[in-house]
Amino acid sequence: MHLTDRQDIEIALFVEALRKRHGYDFGQYAPASFKRRVLGLATALHLRSVSELTERVIHDDGFIHAVIERLSVPVSELFREPQTFVALREHVLPQLASYPHINIWQAGCAHGEEAYSMAILLREAGMYERAQIYATDFSDAALAKAQEGIYPSREMPLYLENYRKAGGKARLQDYCTEKYDYLKMHDELRAHITFANHNLVSDGVFGEMHLILCRNVLIYFTDPLQDRVLGLFRDSLVRGGYLCIGIKESLSFSAVAADFQLLSRELPVFRRVAPKAVP
Repeated sequence: MHLTDRQDIEIALFVEALRKRHGYDFGQYAPASFKRRVLGLATALHLRSVSELTERVIHDDGFIHAVIERLSVPVSELFREPQTFVALREHVLPQLASYPHINIWQAGCAHGEEAYSMAILLREAGMYERAQIYATDFSDAALAKAQEGIYPSREMPLYLENYRKAGGKARLQDYCTEKYDYLKMHDELRAHITFANHNLVSDGVFGEMHLILCRNVLIYFTDPLQDRVLGLFRDSLVRGGYLCIGIKESLSFSAVAADFQLLSRELPVFRRVAPKAVP
């Protein structure tokens, strides 16, 4: 038996242990990227094999928190892919401005940078006080960092450039405080953000949303799981609501493609449309 065959068997048993012992189902994550993360996790924890990882997952109740934190993909930044925020600013927020209350779901919020970016966007549009952002992730560790809103100050040049390209109307420093080697987002930005645990793999519909953002998450899922999650987003949106995904992601071949209208060929922002009547 080849080494890769043994690793694949070990990873399958690891996935089964996570599901049966702790209720986390990674069975429909894209195999290649998930395998890299699991092998990296075993190496980072100085374990000789994935089998040792599985044994600890089964027998050490406290170990699961470290596993989930490392298996999640908390890669984000303030105003990441700024052209998307330009599209939201110019095409989506003006349409939502007529609503007395606006519900926004930031799914897979990681460490919270995109939720705070959305809060800034809403403030500059004069809509923040009547909006509620629900920022969710399946990792409690990621959510804890998101709630703190504290990021390394070395990232500030990137954040400033993103904010400029996103059409920022003020100074980014107006929304955060730099001290020592960190910057902290201002408390008023958290006033209308609710951070909550939600697992896209297993949990259900999330309220009546006017806008859902889930960017650069679907690429880690298999096609059937992508369809499941996109169906969840469709059913969580009000009719006419908006869905924003990552630039490298698409609805083109999904089961829900007919339920959405692409706003721009260049950017992955979609509007939920009424289903066609059945003759």
